[in-house]
Amino acid sequence: MKKNLSSQITLTRIPERFYHPGNAYEHSVLTRYEKIPTNIYESVEEASVAVAKEIASKIREKQREGKNFVLSFPGGRSPLGVFNELINLHKEEQLSFQNVIVFLVYEFFPLSVAAHSNLSQLKEAFLDHVDINPAHIYSPDGFIDKENIYDFCQQYEKLIDEVGGIDYLLLGIGHAGNLGFNGPGSSVNSRTRLTVLDSDSRKEAARLFKSIENVPTSVITMGLSTIFKAKQIVLLAFGENKSKIIQKTVEGKDSDNVPATYLQNHPNVKTVIDLSAAYELTRISHPWLVSNCEWENKLIRRAIVWLCQLTGKPILKLTNKDYSSHGLDELLALYGSAYNVNIKIFNDIQHTITGWPGGKPNADDSNRPERATPYPKKVIVFSPHPDDDVISMGGTFRRLCEQDHDVHVAYQVSGNIAVGDEEVIRYCEYLRDVCSKYTPEDSTLKEEAEKIIHFLRYEKVEGEPERRDVLFMKGTIRREEARAAARYTGVKDDHVHFLDLPFYETGAVKKGELTDADKDIIKNFLEEIKPDQIFVAGDLADPHGTHKVCLDAILAAVDEIKDEEWLKNCRIWMYRGAWAEWEMDHIEMAVPISPEELRHKRNAILKHQSQAESAPYLGDDERLFWQRAEDRNRATAELYKNLGLASYEAIEAFVQYKPIR
Repeated sequence: MKKNLSSQITLTRIPERFYHPGNAYEHSVLTRYEKIPTNIYESVEEASVAVAKEIASKIREKQREGKNFVLSFPGGRSPLGVFNELINLHKEEQLSFQNVIVFLVYEFFPLSVAAHSNLSQLKEAFLDHVDINPAHIYSPDGFIDKENIYDFCQQYEKLIDEVGGIDYLLLGIGHAGNLGFNGPGSSVNSRTRLTVLDSDSRKEAARLFKSIENVPTSVITMGLSTIFKAKQIVLLAFGENKSKIIQKTVEGKDSDNVPATYLQNHPNVKTVIDLSAAYELTRISHPWLVSNCEWENKLIRRAIVWLCQLTGKPILKLTNKDYSSHGLDELLALYGSAYNVNIKIFNDIQHTITGWPGGKPNADDSNRPERATPYPKKVIVFSPHPDDDVISMGGTFRRLCEQDHDVHVAYQVSGNIAVGDEEVIRYCEYLRDVCSKYTPEDSTLKEEAEKIIHFLRYEKVEGEPERRDVLFMKGTIRREEARAAARYTGVKDDHVHFLDLPFYETGAVKKGELTDADKDIIKNFLEEIKPDQIFVAGDLADPHGTHKVCLDAILAAVDEIKDEEWLKNCRIWMYRGAWAEWEMDHIEMAVPISPEELRHKRNAILKHQSQAESAPYLGDDERLFWQRAEDRNRATAELYKNLGLASYEAIEAFVQYKPIR
């Protein structure tokens, strides 16, 4: 089974020379806007292997010298791939960590449960799997008495100095440019200290603590001065949700508003990122500003949209002077005039718009994104969580049903951990009262409900995996909300499917690995329905990673059956909405949503009552899901209008996925 096909989705063909320049001259030309040396890799895996090999080489070099190697790293997801590769090197190449001393960058404070500590997370992910001496692991103490914190921080700095300083420091980066938990406004001279977590930092940490209410108020973190004293620093960032802050860090002006920009002044620092995180760098996003380009349709569209936004003009009003004044003379040379480029791109974008997402029957479909036949189509809408379907494509979903397509919806995971305990208590109280009224002679169900209520109120220990009976109740709540929303949208009851992929069912925030069992559930379902059209979540900015695993399960299943005739004739469309939206240069199908349809979409989202304001996993966005969806859909429509196309209330956008062959 191919487990990571989502990482191979390349929406824009980026010539290798832009991220792997062939020589020093090319490198200097392409990176002239970059103030930190930046290594771009095609995938997270490739980047992680490179960093792990570099660390291993330095460990072995110190071993030959009979010296210790002082390594420092944070928590979070960025280093996980590096940890996995180091574990592999330990097991397969006998890389020893006996001479390694580790200092953790931060620890939460105050801690009430050891399982929630950053140290515990890192032991589970890395330290317990190698032969490092436990006495060589140093971490800030999340359980220390408040009055002893200052002395402890002083001692932590002293310990680092006593071992000769940090040789190699791995860092992740927060969305506000945090290094460790040194947020905007942190002094460049700050040392290890206790700092209060701001709201953004608490939101980023919430995935470790299940809800933001459980996140400690403070953290003991190395200061910027402590970090910058490291002999070598490697900043890791992966995924498109890090692309904007990476651009600010690497190309922006150094400022305490973005602490990571201070890395520009370190003598031995580099950034290691994947292509997704590199998306906003000039050489990747606007290559015409640094070099000659290999112009293809998507790159031309991106350049024209950029030019429209820069000049404030719609496409058909751009002039030759606009092109030549902004580094796009190559397009004038290729097409002869601005008008020729303008009309090409205008028509290209115009042809993405359709009110018939399943294809318009008995119509010329040569310039439509979806085929006219067959009609009606058998359609599967895959939804990672039980609400992603209506959040991301609720208008299109309803349109497909109204246009008489045979629509199935498949919820890939139960979403059970994303239900608050109060919701379960409320439903159990309802169940208890119903049992008392209608089955007073049979107390079994009533007693079970009372047990759950008592457990959640008085016995539950924070940090432990959820009990099976509680998970069942939480999963049932989400299942019935999804069923209600699908029914409201127009789906038949027997066309609503709950796949409950096994990787998700750990009862904890951390999920299992994608396995053949997950893939086979998807594969069998596809072969049973044999759809003509599939919609999948391509929203990989999901901060908890479930969307990516769900997409990988679908793509792995598709990969195994891609040569079947029915699948060759099936189109796969990727949607977004819960966490991000498609860029204009990628959109291949745009479905206009009327004000009335947008209201229906909102109502469908609101059927998911457990995911409203009390939902544990709203992420780092202040808006509720229905607000995010409407804002993004309206913004897409506004962009189409500003480019000179028709004005709509809202637009849902899609990109086609073609199986890799």
